[in-house]
Amino acid sequence: MPQIYYLPDEMKVDIEPEKSILDASLDAGIPHTNVCGGNARCSTCRVMILDGLEYCTPRTENELILAEHLNFCPSIRLACQTKITGDVNLRRLVLDDADVELTSQLKRNLHTSSVGEEKEVAILFADIRGFTNFAEALVPYDVVHVLNRYFLRMDQAIMRNGGYIDNYMGDGLLALFGVENNDNASLHAVKAGLEMLEEMERLRPYLQTIYDRCWEIGIGIHYGEAVIGTIGGSIRRTTIIGDSVNFASRIESANKELKTNLLVSERVYEMVKAKVLVNQRVKLKIKGKTGEYALYQIIGLDVNRSDE
Repeated sequence: MPQIYYLPDEMKVDIEPEKSILDASLDAGIPHTNVCGGNARCSTCRVMILDGLEYCTPRTENELILAEHLNFCPSIRLACQTKITGDVNLRRLVLDDADVELTSQLKRNLHTSSVGEEKEVAILFADIRGFTNFAEALVPYDVVHVLNRYFLRMDQAIMRNGGYIDNYMGDGLLALFGVENNDNASLHAVKAGLEMLEEMERLRPYLQTIYDRCWEIGIGIHYGEAVIGTIGGSIRRTTIIGDSVNFASRIESANKELKTNLLVSERVYEMVKAKVLVNQRVKLKIKGKTGEYALYQIIGLDVNRSDE
């Protein structure tokens, strides 16, 4: 009788010829996600065939439609539609509610802007430290999936605090606060940054369990004037430009040198200093700018004074 070896469960299960991979999972008590009940109307039961793809039955018509729509590579299969004729090693790809939300497609950014206006906003840059080395050991699907999972958590922390992600840059992101309502934009950005670090800690066990490795993130925040507008030809999107944007990016980069996770400019600090805890103040030369600039490492909120 053929066998399936499951990761990350590290279980080996016998499977009868007439049963699908999903049937075998559920019979063995493996919590295999299947939102549509195994009818190929969703992709939440998807698995990656690590070894033994030649023993998997061809895609059914329903699976083929979904696979073409989602651009699945041959090794990504729907467990509810796939049967096997020989031993197979696989990995379940949708493990919890966050994965289900990802496979149901991420929310699209609905924020729009005018043809161009100058505004003072809080600008947050975040970047992953060590992601290149992390990604080198992964297949392309895993790289995209783990980034989407990370961005989903970061997006939630940012939106909870009144901001939105304006742009993704590889494994980095740029978020804006105060575009529509400028009240306490800097404090909202700082709160979002602290929550992003908390979300990263919650994500860490998942990364260690699934990939046996993890990463750190750096966050830089500045408040200043920038131009916000819509650009592009047939594909148009909102963008933000200006020296304040570049400065926020440089602040984020300084985390690597200082071995910190959250740095803010002096202007942001002056706006939030009564409500935050600061570990250190440093003066650094910033690439592309003359002189030295004070940066502040924020490590938390002053719980006695953080209410707006």
